[in-house]
Amino acid sequence: MPAPASAETNRPPCVVVTRPAAQAPGWVQALRDAGLDAVSLPLITIAPVADAEPARNAWEHLQEFSAVMFVSANAVEHFFRLRPAASGERGRSDESAVRAWVTGAGTRRSLLLFGWPEDRIDAPDDASEQFDSETLWRQVQAQVRAGSRVLIVRGADGWQLKRGPLARRALPPLAQRDWTLLVQGVDLHDERAHALLQQFRFVPDARLDDLMISYASDGGGVGPHFDSYDVFLLQTHGRRRWRIGRQKNLSLVEGLPLKILADFQPEQEHVLEPGDMLYLPPRWAHDGVAEGECMTYSIGFRQPSTDEVVRELLQRVADDANDLVGDAAYRDPNQPATDQPGLLPPAMLEFARSAIEKALNDPRHLSLLLGEWLTEPKPDVWFDADDAAGDASPLQVVLDRRTRMLYDAQHVFINGEGFSASGQDARLMRTLADQRRLTAAQCARLSAGARDLLSQWQAAGWLHER
Repeated sequence: MPAPASAETNRPPCVVVTRPAAQAPGWVQALRDAGLDAVSLPLITIAPVADAEPARNAWEHLQEFSAVMFVSANAVEHFFRLRPAASGERGRSDESAVRAWVTGAGTRRSLLLFGWPEDRIDAPDDASEQFDSETLWRQVQAQVRAGSRVLIVRGADGWQLKRGPLARRALPPLAQRDWTLLVQGVDLHDERAHALLQQFRFVPDARLDDLMISYASDGGGVGPHFDSYDVFLLQTHGRRRWRIGRQKNLSLVEGLPLKILADFQPEQEHVLEPGDMLYLPPRWAHDGVAEGECMTYSIGFRQPSTDEVVRELLQRVADDANDLVGDAAYRDPNQPATDQPGLLPPAMLEFARSAIEKALNDPRHLSLLLGEWLTEPKPDVWFDADDAAGDASPLQVVLDRRTRMLYDAQHVFINGEGFSASGQDARLMRTLADQRRLTAAQCARLSAGARDLLSQWQAAGWLHER
């Protein structure tokens, strides 16, 4: 027999409304009017963006856009809060020439409340099965032409990114929570940072990249992410809590200015204090959050990918192609008449294979190209020329902190240039690469040609007399 109905089973379901406090009462009342039990439990706060300048700038140039798309009523409200007073005084002249796109009736009502012309609003039909950007697109796609510009007004999703150079006034107040400043390549600009980086030369210089400093206010960080290279995280000031894990799912949150992991699964947790250091292998996910003001030094290692190596070295092989293989033309005196003119001749394929093989068949030349590439300065690195440079042989010389120098059995490489070296000159140049300096006595043992090279490097700012 069916169980008798009870008072509990006849109660309407309870709906918990988690919308912001200012919006929840309307939702609760509407649900109750529909016969549902509804309560308010606000779990969402909609706050203004920390940097309102992009929105103000958008208002100043609104007439340059064909349309402006609002993703929610909240986006409308916060955008209009930043409308310049002069815009309203002109009788909405900026809005009158621009169409507004919205995905739902609530956003449309919000626009009307702020005075946007009703005939300039595009939204899905009220009878639509769904209200989203795809439905909207079907309605507005005919408006879009080559060169059309559409402004999208949406929230910041909690993450904002500014790239340098930054003026001091562009930084948030030091007392403000939840922000961080990253400065890359500090070793290229400060001798103390350079000296610290030298402590990590227990790995080859070809792998050592740079020293980055991260300053963070309380709660600041860059979110859960992973790096494709080894990294040492050295805490120098304050405390930072690190959650780390061997992440399998490396998918990212879409639409953010940072590469934030969508499903971070931490396995360990560590709090670093000044002097503590954490090593992370490549692709280990990590999320560091400042506990109070803190500063962390990141010592990163270079880890070229297969495609990067192939791309860089083949480009250099192409530049030297004439010297490597000559310019002999393809010939086929024995090619018979064919009734398949579209067929690629096997002899031509063999000609191409042989040329490529010959170009790559000299391991010494390949080593030269690799050394030149690995010592090439980064695009934003420059040197201060020394017009007063002279004979370096009687003085000690020291490599500039920005100089990269490597060697192999037949060459020395410095700042993207390769030189053949042998005998005593080669031994002394290797010492310069390893110790980053030569004494006056060592300079004196160099040949005249090697001393001339030192003078040229000094004139270019690659090394200095001490």
